[in-house]
Amino acid sequence: EVQLVQSGGGLVQAGGSLRLSCAAPGFTFDDYALGWFRQAPGKEREGVLCISSSDGITYYTDSLKGRFTITSDNAKNTVYLQMNSLKPEDTAVYYCALTRSEYGCNGVPEGSWGRGTQVTVSS
Repeated sequence: EVQLVQSGGGLVQAGGSLRLSCAAPGFTFDDYALGWFRQAPGKEREGVLCISSSDGITYYTDSLKGRFTITSDNAKNTVYLQMNSLKPEDTAVYYCALTRSEYGCNGVPEGSWGRGTQVTVSS
């Protein structure tokens, strides 16, 4: 079972930026799909975006294009979620989840999950 270690959350003012990390020690990112999800208080969990070795980047939420992006660093076994121009409505617990690329981004929720990290955006 793959263990995912998340970091990078915190408190930021509206308009600011954060970069979240999702590390998978010992996992080789050569055949994978990794998605970012978030859940705000009183709301259902929603997908943010996903990266897969076969299909590249997929946005679960189209409205985040231009503000959120995702990158990977194979040497560090880490995927990053770069969040820019943050808004108070982005406040949520952010999770990453990992599966094999054959399942695609739609199959990521059935994979291994990180513990989440809190992102709070103040107005």
